[in-house]
Amino acid sequence: MGNRASGASAWHSRTIVRCLLALLLALLALPVFAATPRIGVVTMQPGEIFWERFGHNAIVVVEPDTGEAISYNFGFFDPTEPDFVSRFIAGEMRYRLAALPFEQDLSVYRAEGRGVSVQWLDLTDAQARGLADALAENARPENAFYGYQYFDDNCSTRVRDALDRALDGGLRRQIEGRSHGSTARSEAVRLASPAWWMWLGFDLGLGPASDRPLPVWGESYVPMRLAAALREATNTEGRPLVREEQQLLPHRLAPEPQEAPVRWWVWTLAGVAIGLAAAWAGRRHPRVLAPLAMAFWTLAGVLGALMLFLWFGTGHRYGWANANLLLLSPLCWVLLPGGWRILRGRDAGRVFRITLSVVTAAAVLALFVHWLPVNPQRNAHWIGLLLPIHLGLWAAWRGRPR
Repeated sequence: MGNRASGASAWHSRTIVRCLLALLLALLALPVFAATPRIGVVTMQPGEIFWERFGHNAIVVVEPDTGEAISYNFGFFDPTEPDFVSRFIAGEMRYRLAALPFEQDLSVYRAEGRGVSVQWLDLTDAQARGLADALAENARPENAFYGYQYFDDNCSTRVRDALDRALDGGLRRQIEGRSHGSTARSEAVRLASPAWWMWLGFDLGLGPASDRPLPVWGESYVPMRLAAALREATNTEGRPLVREEQQLLPHRLAPEPQEAPVRWWVWTLAGVAIGLAAAWAGRRHPRVLAPLAMAFWTLAGVLGALMLFLWFGTGHRYGWANANLLLLSPLCWVLLPGGWRILRGRDAGRVFRITLSVVTAAAVLALFVHWLPVNPQRNAHWIGLLLPIHLGLWAAWRGRPR
């Protein structure tokens, strides 16, 4: 009996010890679970300054044990850097990730009147903690800088890629195979449309690489497009990735522009009218037409030189091989001395007439290039406007003045 009692006592002692150990382990693990952060994707609507036209986004990390909210914002750059302008021109800009209090980041958009919303994500504890730790590491001064590329590596694609890594590639697998038919050009000119000069720069300066249909993955270089993609995505357990969406600030500016169709026939009618007027004026009033033609050739040469520089002198690869060079060529500058002679009532000369024919033939070639299936470029409206003008000027001065 004594042995049995002693054995029972020992068994109870071991049970109590096991329970205490289990409780201790549970208490030790509790802070780990309590420290699981809340992750949200913050989307800011477009602003009024040109670099704000495309909107913005960031990742907010809220630590539940302290309530601290940190905004991880990939959109910081320093215009006071000594090489900032040269890097901007060359297409080699340096941006960095900044970690700052979320309320401080939010105050900027509140002052600008830009709407801000947040999408709280449904991630596992491990995914949320891993993403928060990766962002903190990325924000360290030695890791924060990256080479900015407008369509391929910007503040929005960095947010997208961070989320994709947290989901072990699950985001890309879901949205890579779908497309809305948009292109880098269509999104750029849509969002730039409130500023005519910005719209003009994108539409005229982008080459055929910008007209390839984008999958939703590529389209997510626009923050608002990424927010829309997240609404349709699921997490690794099959539930909607966005657990909750909140509007943090109202949008007090003009709404995000919608895509407007380009009516190429309107541009063509304008071009034909100008071309016919040029052909008529060149035969009857050549000295009146000459200064107008010289202004056109000067502008065409400047724009063509800029497009050549983008192609051969910079890393802006979406501006390479631009077919608009056939419509706006630096060769137009060779026509200026002949235009000056016409203005003075003299013969423009043989070099003028040969160059005029070459410039016009290049514009005609632009039409055939547009029809080719190789590297198609959406520039029918520019062809419709500029080709008739070149033809009209050629018709005006293709022979010697009478």
